[in-house]
Amino acid sequence: MIGIIGAMEEEVSQLIEAMEEKEKVTCAGMDFYCGKLKDKEVVIVQSGIGKVNMALCTQILADRFDVKAVINTGVAGGLYKDIEIGDIVISKDAVQHDVDATVFGYKVGEIPRMDTSYFEADKDLIELAKKTCDEVNPDIHSYVGRVVSGDQFISDNKKKHYLINEFDGYCAEMEGAAMAQAAHLNQIPFIILRAISDKADQEAAGSYEEFEKAAIKHIVRLVLGILDRM
Repeated sequence: MIGIIGAMEEEVSQLIEAMEEKEKVTCAGMDFYCGKLKDKEVVIVQSGIGKVNMALCTQILADRFDVKAVINTGVAGGLYKDIEIGDIVISKDAVQHDVDATVFGYKVGEIPRMDTSYFEADKDLIELAKKTCDEVNPDIHSYVGRVVSGDQFISDNKKKHYLINEFDGYCAEMEGAAMAQAAHLNQIPFIILRAISDKADQEAAGSYEEFEKAAIKHIVRLVLGILDRM
């Protein structure tokens, strides 16, 4: 069983509609749709926005559905200089940029008393996602890089450049690293896929509304392509 998580309805609705033999299981206020997609056994769920929702959702996938891999799909703000709206970031790893225990000698982003704070995506899934994206989305570019997550919508240049300089972030969003941490603790392979809907700057809110649908079209095509090739 493969778990597929999106924070918002629009990030998973097209995938749920394409499922076959699906049934719904509700847990912790989330609807988990189990069935087949591209002849693969999958469970697709809308987690809700933010790190707590995402971590809880991932743990339910581990405990109740015994998933063997997790794909987190959605949109994000672009950070890396060459990334354009509509392009896709495939996670090399993920970190929570809003974790700050520096008063105790930790670096910003480091989670106290954990073995790591930079959670690495599965190398086979990275390779598959990159190859697939180049094939199914030839009209855009895809990049393998770091996803930085926090309970903040990034919409100013000062914070954007901080995330680039401090974390070498390729995109910023609000859930991925929480899924990555939960998957890491449960020893579940994962990948985070993010279509760029804005540039995480002063124009971010307006750009997001305008370009979200186009970004989701690319990410849905990628997820379906990955499942088709697994």
